Amino acid sequence: MDTIAGAGGYVPDVLDPECPTRKVLDRIGDRWTVLVVLHLLRGSQRFTRLRERVGGVAPKALTHTLRAMERDGLIHREVFAEVPPRVEYSLTDLGRTLEPLIVMITEWAEAHIGRVEQAHAEYESR
Repeated sequence: MDTIAGAGGYVPDVLDPECPTRKVLDRIGDRWTVLVVLHLLRGSQRFTRLRERVGGVAPKALTHTLRAMERDGLIHREVFAEVPPRVEYSLTDLGRTLEPLIVMITEWAEAHIGRVEQAHAEYESR
């Protein structure tokens, strides 16, 4: 595992409320980020195609997610000098390291959705 001291020389500790790793957890725990990564694992995509595939995401929310992911170094945004301009998004090497984690979480969600829905029903019936 790559453990690198932060810019201030501290050792990352996600349990510390002041640690910037919390921001990373917020990013990768965001529902749109997970879905964007899953789709970009299949290759680079244009904004409209991503929006269609993700489904249910407002253009403004997707734009915000893509900008945050680019800022965090998870995706690359490439603008092609065409008329009209074409923009494609792809995962960076860092973004690709999320694959096993996101695939595992996705598989867990798909395997356990029945139990979660049952728990919801039991909770609501109380």
